Amino acid sequence: MLSGFFISTAMKKLTTLLLCLATSVLIAQGLPNAEIQNLQGQTLDASSLKSDGHPMIVSFWATWCKPCISELNAFHDYYIDLAEETGVKVLAISIDDPRTMSKVAPFVAGQAWEYNIFLDPNSNLRRAMGVNNVPHTFLLDGEGNIVWQANKYVPGEEEELAHKVEALAAGQPIE
Repeated sequence: MLSGFFISTAMKKLTTLLLCLATSVLIAQGLPNAEIQNLQGQTLDASSLKSDGHPMIVSFWATWCKPCISELNAFHDYYIDLAEETGVKVLAISIDDPRTMSKVAPFVAGQAWEYNIFLDPNSNLRRAMGVNNVPHTFLLDGEGNIVWQANKYVPGEEEELAHKVEALAAGQPIE
């Protein structure tokens, strides 16, 4: 009975180590190969989305997630100027399931967001990037490496994210 306890504990530690290693590999690689869709229903590989050497923000959200909508609305004011100044791109990836996916395009049209909106209908990208809850936002540098992430939204965080984008675009390290 005691040996089973030690084996179980060792397996848990090994699993934790493997998850940490997988996360560190993900952080170094940027967007993984995963099928997503644009709002017209066309399928594409997320790894093909490039930022042309500029910072890129990948924000996982859902139409039913109030903090997600607050974050995307709050950041939009910064985005307009940042896109001109830094070339930053924002990819807003909806995790709405098949029951609510049809609501995404009309919802986005009502928001007047200028972001690139994509759907993750099978949660391929969500799983590949280790997203468990939304909002979950990633910041990638100009080479596609994930350099920062947050899995919550607190009002005012959009200003911090804007400063990080400006620093990356200027070739400075981010904190």
